Amino acid sequence: MSKVAVDKEKHPLDAYLRMERLPHIWCSGCGLGLILNCFIRSLLKSGLDLDKVVVVSGIGCTGRAAGYIRLDSFHTTHGRAIPFATGLKLANPELKVVVFSGDGDLVAIGGNHLIHAARRNIDMTVVCVNNFIYGMTGGQLGPTTPLAARTTTTRRGNIEEPFNIPYLVAASGAVYVARWTTAQVRRLEKTITEALLKKGFSLVEVISPCPTYYGRMNKQATGLDIMKYYRDNSVIKSDIDLKYADIKLNGQIVVGKFVDIERPSTIDL
Repeated sequence: MSKVAVDKEKHPLDAYLRMERLPHIWCSGCGLGLILNCFIRSLLKSGLDLDKVVVVSGIGCTGRAAGYIRLDSFHTTHGRAIPFATGLKLANPELKVVVFSGDGDLVAIGGNHLIHAARRNIDMTVVCVNNFIYGMTGGQLGPTTPLAARTTTTRRGNIEEPFNIPYLVAASGAVYVARWTTAQVRRLEKTITEALLKKGFSLVEVISPCPTYYGRMNKQATGLDIMKYYRDNSVIKSDIDLKYADIKLNGQIVVGKFVDIERPSTIDL
């Protein structure tokens, strides 16, 4: 095959990925490939100087994303992506700092860092991929697992009230908060672009399939099953009181852009 033919077959985003690290580790049906695609396209649409963009992740399936992006990136310890990102921003305020990690990393062991970064309105964008479970470590109960959902550590169903992430971060002081599923990629791409350009603490929650653990244990055995559920049950309610945006097992998923306000960052005071 000629070099010309090979070049024509390249994907337009190849230049922004560390192709030498592929194939990736994500399971068939996982939504992380879609989300990474949206994220890179959003970066390109934002017009940001990519030499000044830094991506920070924690531990977990989503945490691997930082290593696949051809940007300055850091794969930090479990739960510590946000304080690491805060340090980068304090050391060099010209950087656009993005945290790209999962619900277990950001909301469980990293939960305290999440609420205080929002409270301080640290200038960073957080992309939180929520698959309702600890996918990499064996399918255990997570901080966002819906009530009654089965996991490897809650065989009879979860009895712990889950976090409503948009409500949590909005109440903590975030200036931009949104949620979409992997079934709304165009809206997700637009929202991430807006979040990247927002001054202050912005968070985009992405509800994403984990067919290997969460789906298999909750009668959604394939990624297509879960995507059909997202398509049929997502309801856009951008003006909703966020305490009513919680997610019930196999119930509606409220999506939309919920918060877009202005307030000063602690760093700027």
